[in-house]
Amino acid sequence: MNFQEITVEIRESVGILTLNAPETLNALTPIMVGEITEAIDYIANNARAMILCGSGRGFCSGASLNPANPLTPMSADRSQRDIGIILEKFLNPIMTKLKNLPIPWISAVRGSAAGFGASLALAGDMIIASENATFIQIFSKIGLVPDGGATHLLSRTIGRARTMELMLTGDRLSAEKALDWALVNRVVADDTLEEEAFNTALALAKGPTVALSLIRKAVWTAVDSNWETSLQTERELQKVAGQTADFDEGVAAFVEKRAAKFTGQ
Repeated sequence: MNFQEITVEIRESVGILTLNAPETLNALTPIMVGEITEAIDYIANNARAMILCGSGRGFCSGASLNPANPLTPMSADRSQRDIGIILEKFLNPIMTKLKNLPIPWISAVRGSAAGFGASLALAGDMIIASENATFIQIFSKIGLVPDGGATHLLSRTIGRARTMELMLTGDRLSAEKALDWALVNRVVADDTLEEEAFNTALALAKGPTVALSLIRKAVWTAVDSNWETSLQTERELQKVAGQTADFDEGVAAFVEKRAAKFTGQ
């Protein structure tokens, strides 16, 4: 596939989507947003796990504010300005695609993840951060509101008070503190980030793909609903999982005391 501002690789059933505009810390442009959307669909159909990462020294600096190539063209007439339209048409659909992805995905974060870039990083099923990673809710610094589902994700993960602190101040959150707050899964040495992310994704790719997809759905449902709904969702999804070939293989492997060989079917 020919992309200008991202790269896509399928390696051993793992799809690796890399934001590839290091000179701007991988700022989101109209071209990049369109390519990300296309790449997510491609990887979902051709891999069993995904990694999202950024090239160079940063993960993603958020939406491009470069007047020569902004993500959101801004009218000089403030009464006619609607920056929210870019969320409705382009960024929110990306976040919805990621939430509904039929395969597990990992974000591998090096350097700065700011603005929508932080939302993108923290939406991962698992988040692996290098020791120099930082997460910045930069919006208040430029007079905007956090987006990309950040208010939803952070308040449900680290609580209202900590979310308010990050969003009202716009201060940097270090990888170490993000780990302490259970906002990321692990922090690794900078030079081992790609290896750690790939090994984790590969382990997931070798798993029971349908069941992993259903687990993702069940957890997201639990985040957004009450106890009774979660129980009912688990019941419905368990029926689907129990009809897969991977379930038969998993039971057989357990009985035979061997490692299961899942096919994703």
